[in-house]
Amino acid sequence: MTASPAIGPIIQTVTPVTHDLGAFKVRRAIPAPARKMVGPFIFVDQFGPARLAPGQAMDVRPHPHINLATVTWLFEGAIDHRDSLGNFATIRPGQVNLMTAGRGIVHSERSPAEERPQGPSLYGMQTWLALPDGREEIDPAFESRTGLPLIEDGGASARIIMGTLWGTTAPTTQYASTIYAEIVLAPGAALPIEAEADERAIMLVGGEAQIDDVPLTLYDLTVLAPGRSLTLRSAEGGRIMLMGGEAFTSPRHIWWNFVSSSTERLEQAARDWRAGGFPKVPGDEVEFIPLPEGKPKIVTHP
Repeated sequence: MTASPAIGPIIQTVTPVTHDLGAFKVRRAIPAPARKMVGPFIFVDQFGPARLAPGQAMDVRPHPHINLATVTWLFEGAIDHRDSLGNFATIRPGQVNLMTAGRGIVHSERSPAEERPQGPSLYGMQTWLALPDGREEIDPAFESRTGLPLIEDGGASARIIMGTLWGTTAPTTQYASTIYAEIVLAPGAALPIEAEADERAIMLVGGEAQIDDVPLTLYDLTVLAPGRSLTLRSAEGGRIMLMGGEAFTSPRHIWWNFVSSSTERLEQAARDWRAGGFPKVPGDEVEFIPLPEGKPKIVTHP
């Protein structure tokens, strides 16, 4: 992880920690020592692109969450989602899955059975949103949405996943004010980045791009200067994720799969998971991810 001082449109650059899982790589940008959140985003993972070998698969066994919402977005491939509310959905490109943990939920993520023989492809984003004060313990919920708004302008396209951008609002539920979009630029295309959000960051996930003529580094999380209208452009073509929203002023703590404004709540969730106090995932009841051993390493924002 590296951090840099403000240079023009950029106030900070975070180089993600790369975890090589053998079949594919996961790059974790936040939480990081120098940056814990961007708006409500408290966890940002980018994975792939990768093509797994025939017979291999992604299998994330059932595991719990509290006081957060997960957002899954794919560029390629498919993932089967199952959760303890009984929901099942196959996530595909152009479809957002928003799972609200609230007071507690368990889910699994696995490659679909029909994609395993030829080897699944994996390329996408997994992000977590901290829930705001007064809403951390809401009822768990799940929504899967397609037909999200697409903005197109002279070789630039932007799929609005959450929030309001370029005068258009996505139907995806928000708990705190949130912006999230996938931007694809053809060679020579440009797109303005609005200044309204408290905090904004971009991640180049494919190709090449610049923000106000400052080159972006592939997979780095680039935190943008607040209150400034900027221009994203690409000479050769690129894919960029834009994220951010309302700045949190009250503390949020993160440990393992749990997020909360209360460290005591994290400890309670850990005890509940160890004791089998969370509900099972229908259709995926046998396996689970055990609680990590040792003393929790809690990360706190701010």
